[in-house]
Amino acid sequence: MRVRWQIFGFLSAFAMLSYVQRTSLGVAAENIMPELHLSQVQIGWLNAAFATCYALAQLPGGILGQRYGARLTFTVVGLVGLIATIATPLAPVLLTGTALFVALLAAQGLLGASQGPVFPMVAAVFETWFPQRQWAIAQGLNTLCMNIGGAMTPLLIVVMTGYFGWQGALLWIALPAALLTGTWAWYGRNTPRAHPRVTAAELAEIDTDETAEPQPMTRARIRGVIGDRDVRLLTFSYFCMNYVFYLLGTWSFLYLVQQRSFTGLQSGFAGTMPWVGAGIGAGLGGYLADGMAQRIGFRWGYRLVPLCSLPCAGLLLLATISVASPYVAVLALMATFFAIELNEGAYWAAAMRVARADTGAATGVMNTGGNLAGMVSAPIVGALSGAGHWNATFVIGTVFALVAAACWLVIDPDPKAG
Repeated sequence: MRVRWQIFGFLSAFAMLSYVQRTSLGVAAENIMPELHLSQVQIGWLNAAFATCYALAQLPGGILGQRYGARLTFTVVGLVGLIATIATPLAPVLLTGTALFVALLAAQGLLGASQGPVFPMVAAVFETWFPQRQWAIAQGLNTLCMNIGGAMTPLLIVVMTGYFGWQGALLWIALPAALLTGTWAWYGRNTPRAHPRVTAAELAEIDTDETAEPQPMTRARIRGVIGDRDVRLLTFSYFCMNYVFYLLGTWSFLYLVQQRSFTGLQSGFAGTMPWVGAGIGAGLGGYLADGMAQRIGFRWGYRLVPLCSLPCAGLLLLATISVASPYVAVLALMATFFAIELNEGAYWAAAMRVARADTGAATGVMNTGGNLAGMVSAPIVGALSGAGHWNATFVIGTVFALVAAACWLVIDPDPKAG
């Protein structure tokens, strides 16, 4: 196996665990709310604390990661995320009332800040370690692994809560995070040239022009990235798409429990299915984007997937609230998440192609916009769903999906192609 795919395995494991960590609160909320006397609106604010700090850490994380390298960055990410993961279940042991809620907000904020550099640095590592023809595939497969983490979480938390309680379930999540962080600190390297197991043949496959140590970002380069037309368009479109992503990823489990009356292990299996669709979509979308880019050019090769799939996702959201059968609703959610995650490879590969050596900063900007959607959606969905207005939350999601698709009519990932 080429070393770049081993590095890919580590990065995908970080992505997977990040989604286990962030999704666990939404799954455990069913037990957390009555035990800690929290309202659904307060759960929405906890989700907003994560999303806010996560969004604000994107660009700084990409810049600092580019300066200090992937090896140190992912080690720090793993350690800080480990502390935040442990803090959430331990806080109720020491605190109650307002002090407890503030501590939970702080823990979710710290978790969000720790994960901010993850995906900008994943993109920067792929830009350095992989040939351009494999960028969308690598991004799509990485998102597949991320969604496997999301798929594992509902059933994992439900089963472990039955044995250890919700606090014990969240504490067990810390163990694989600690093992992964330690192993990466030993094996990971910033570039192919720095890794002792990378051969000359693999360097030639990657393209030696892409293997130099990343240079620190200057203010002029940062301004250039932020001011780039296509980076801005990708960021706004990604914001709109991620509104739907956060709606599905954070709130679909509670929707199935509260609106569709799933309970116990049945709710765990039902909550897993949308994430299964997301994972399949992410993996397939990367192959589609790269395959079409090689056949018809990067501009339309990257555009066609979101132009087709995002409107479909919006229609499927409407189907979810229209069908009578709860099992058909699960399938509709699964298909919606599939259609949304088909686009990850196209978004990230387009940003990498526009930015090249500044990939960490450019994808940090794009993912900042994407996760501002989490800040915006959390209090809106928390308030609407807490009042029983689940249909309204899905209709709003449909509007965001259509706007995200429309942006791709003017996004140009290959501005010099003619």
